[in-house]
Amino acid sequence: MTGKIFLQFIRLNAKAASVVPYFIGVLFSIYYFHAFNWVNSLIYLIAQVSIALFVTGFNNVQDYFLAVDLHYRDTYNIIGREHLSPKRSLHLVLWMLATAIVLGIVLVFKTNLLLLFMGAVAIGVAVFYTYGPVPFSRFPLGELLSGTVEGFGVFFLAVYMNVATPVLMGFTFSWPHFAVVGNLQNILVMFLVGLPNIFLVSNIMLADNICDVDQDVRNKRYTMPYYIGKPKALRTYDTLALLAYVPVLISVALQLLPLYQLLVLLVLPKMLKNIKAFNAVQIKETTFNTAPQNLMMFQGMQIIGLIIGIIF
Repeated sequence: MTGKIFLQFIRLNAKAASVVPYFIGVLFSIYYFHAFNWVNSLIYLIAQVSIALFVTGFNNVQDYFLAVDLHYRDTYNIIGREHLSPKRSLHLVLWMLATAIVLGIVLVFKTNLLLLFMGAVAIGVAVFYTYGPVPFSRFPLGELLSGTVEGFGVFFLAVYMNVATPVLMGFTFSWPHFAVVGNLQNILVMFLVGLPNIFLVSNIMLADNICDVDQDVRNKRYTMPYYIGKPKALRTYDTLALLAYVPVLISVALQLLPLYQLLVLLVLPKMLKNIKAFNAVQIKETTFNTAPQNLMMFQGMQIIGLIIGIIF
């Protein structure tokens, strides 16, 4: 597997969905909670990138094995198209998963036992999205799972790595007693600030499924666009992209985010142009990239706004 093929194997163009919410989480922790633990943050970054690469690579492996349409398997799926070894490809992604698990266990000891349960749920979703007797990918769950786990979950855990346990939530256990503690106000703040991550990450999955809906049906994958139809799926795509602005405006009004977050308004014309282009034609090789572009532009402005807010 060459470097160029590896980047296609992990779909680098869509990995922003995994990394950008992380940086927003770290910066928000510094800005709002005045907390930063660089060791925990670095370990989590490596673990998060590892699990993100595993998810995409494992999806490619499973799509190859589960393909009903042999033409798709041999000419469209990267393993068949590039004549890669399915077994070696599987071993590669399992090493990525092992790396994420080991680093996750390290972080459990450095933070709180609750992270063990949160991490187990996230890894479970990653594995069973395309694995098992009833993979999640064959139901209209992709958008919800990606937005919740990859969008909000990454943002939440990036903050969790930096703050003291009582600031958000924690779990203590001393036989036979256990206790779950948390701060509901801070969790609600996290949810509001993290909503744009949910909307924009979900939209990447939705755009992907809209582009692939015909091909997915041939391979017995029935995603959301199949159930609601492409016209409604496109309207949902448009709505989610623009809804990302609402929680930012509310958060600025409540002084949860700095005024500089309004920089996101500068990219609205370009986002509208991308939305229009995707509505005109839905092709994976051309217009799909408008979805991750929207996320990068919007949340790139959020990152800049947080940095300015921290400095001033």
